[in-house]
Amino acid sequence: MKKFDEWNNLKKDTHKKERNILPKIREIWWCSVGVNIGVEEDGKNKHFERPVLVLKVFSRKSFLGIPLTSAGKSESKFYFKIIYNNKEYFVILSQVRLFSTKRLLRKITRIDTDTFSNIKSASAKLFGL
Repeated sequence: MKKFDEWNNLKKDTHKKERNILPKIREIWWCSVGVNIGVEEDGKNKHFERPVLVLKVFSRKSFLGIPLTSAGKSESKFYFKIIYNNKEYFVILSQVRLFSTKRLLRKITRIDTDTFSNIKSASAKLFGL
């Protein structure tokens, strides 16, 4: 059973917070993505968090991000494999979305420019851009 009520309480607290974080493109952050509907990627643990790659920064308040998972499918066009901390992760290309910077918890790493360029190309190809 999904923990919608628990997430709703945390979401209210997160909304009230004043944050002054300016993420940078190529950074991966732990982000409170919450409990979502259907096949949308959920967060885990008490903060309903998941690693998210910063794709584009719009302001101190919002950015375009893509959630990551460790349970991807490397043969799928919807996933792009990356490696950090000697572990394999997958950027879930089909789950790109706008995030509030209030959801950011802590920075994990920053990926190299070549990998980031390949992710952007794979995203553009997936969406026909």
